[in-house]
Amino acid sequence: MFEAILIEKDDAAGYRARSAILDEAQLPEGDVTVRVDYSTLNYKDALAITGKGPVVRKFPMVPGIDLAGTVEASANPDFEVGDAVLLNGWGVGENHWGGLAQKARLDGRWLIPLPQGFTARQAMAVGTAGYTAMLSVLALERHGVTPEQGEILVTGANGGVGGVAIALLARLGYRVVASTGRPEQADYLKKLGAGEILDRAGLSEPGRPLAKERWAGVIDSVGSHTLANACAATRYGGTVAACGLAQGMDFPATMAPFILRGVTLAGIDSVMRSRADRIVAWERLARDLDLSLLDEITTGIGLGEAIPAASELLAGKVRGRVVVNVNR
Repeated sequence: MFEAILIEKDDAAGYRARSAILDEAQLPEGDVTVRVDYSTLNYKDALAITGKGPVVRKFPMVPGIDLAGTVEASANPDFEVGDAVLLNGWGVGENHWGGLAQKARLDGRWLIPLPQGFTARQAMAVGTAGYTAMLSVLALERHGVTPEQGEILVTGANGGVGGVAIALLARLGYRVVASTGRPEQADYLKKLGAGEILDRAGLSEPGRPLAKERWAGVIDSVGSHTLANACAATRYGGTVAACGLAQGMDFPATMAPFILRGVTLAGIDSVMRSRADRIVAWERLARDLDLSLLDEITTGIGLGEAIPAASELLAGKVRGRVVVNVNR
């Protein structure tokens, strides 16, 4: 038996998330069973738990798009009992039971070994958000954006992606400008490495097709008008990495930045990324992220706190990353 967050939907009670005690026999199919040590609470998990977004594709569902733990049983030749492993994405918590539970049964192709230098808790402090931030930094590098070319804008700076992106970029020598709706968090953002703080209000309203050139690159986790305005102010030949849609899925922009300034809009998917790309990203995180900053970025909670914390996260009351100790 093990404890989990379970999301159910039926005609009688509607949509609900609750803490449940489940039998291991109820776990879905998979060739690797993991004893989970830590999971996370991401924006997508919060949407799933609250039902405020169409995240869950089948019911009942255990949410949690991240997990780190130890292999308890394996029919996969790549993993043995006792191996420390990590998972981000692949539809867990949406189509397949995820990490907000004390056990998970998974397709071994979705797992990677826990990266050297990380504890399970540290890996979850990074989680999908930090892994997505690293993929975004890699996209800027791949398109030739260097520190010498100018400032990098990070939107949604108080979120998980934003915090890790700031820390990574600053350590790599970029000057980072952080956009946030919580100016009282300026000291926190500067401690992560931001050189300047912008009020998000200047980016979140409708703007002009082209604005004064400022950004050499952008990491945007917000979407909608914020993404459109970021593109409009990106310098000639710059790159915008779009990895989130907290403000909205719409993109109220014109082709002007892309045709007249040669701006690149690079979409960042973390869910279905290849295993090879994941390993590269995590190797770079181990090298380029100051792990001592994780305590600044992270809030720790127990499994029983995940349901109320989901509403707090969607209300914008949570800073940085939320790590869930599923055994607490």
